[in-house]
Amino acid sequence: MTKKVKHSPAEAVAAIPDGATVMIGGFGGSGAPIELIHALIDRFRDTGSPANITVINNNAGNGDIGIAAMIKAGMVAKMICSFPRSSNAEAFNEKYLAGEIELELVPQGTLAERIRARGAGIPAFYTPTSFGTELADGKPTEEFDGKMYVRETWLKADFALIKGQKGDEMGNLTYRLAGRNFNPLMAMAADVAIAQVSDLGAPGHIDPEQVITPGLFVATVVEVPAPQQEEVLVREGVIY
Repeated sequence: MTKKVKHSPAEAVAAIPDGATVMIGGFGGSGAPIELIHALIDRFRDTGSPANITVINNNAGNGDIGIAAMIKAGMVAKMICSFPRSSNAEAFNEKYLAGEIELELVPQGTLAERIRARGAGIPAFYTPTSFGTELADGKPTEEFDGKMYVRETWLKADFALIKGQKGDEMGNLTYRLAGRNFNPLMAMAADVAIAQVSDLGAPGHIDPEQVITPGLFVATVVEVPAPQQEEVLVREGVIY
């Protein structure tokens, strides 16, 4: 077993400290690393750490599981996301209205590009999205070919929690269908990427032509053979 392979989700997330910025993959429940998130919550309940987390995700969680459970537990100081008011987002709504959590709202395409830019080593770029709105307040603007653009900066993270389908001991990953979404971008953008996969094998387990995220970008991988699905947990009324 290589140093990248961990025995459990709890072991995989053990090094995340207070105050960390954490990217969490997924588009809603598709590609969401539920087991890694819940392992982080378990650690917080046992030790009170990690607290004051900044979470970067497409939304602010649903129901009482996953990111929503992190927020409800009081672990999250700030959300950077596109859709904080998705269905069953009561956990975020209550904390936000009470002034207990900060929100940075980012248009979805801009969010994806800010994450991608970090992985590509591009500190800033220009986009027409948000020009003339409150989201552009205080940001530099410039005209190109007669159209106004807003300068956006990359998004950096200390850690990324991502979910793959197949993985090997070197950290190479594939994804299942729409689970590919933000996960490959976040793996490249974070200082430390932690991946859970359904099917983990030795080097050669994945056809090299099928690799989506090269192991170069993945620090830790853990096998979760039967991962839970967010939407199913929400429909069943599970409270984590």
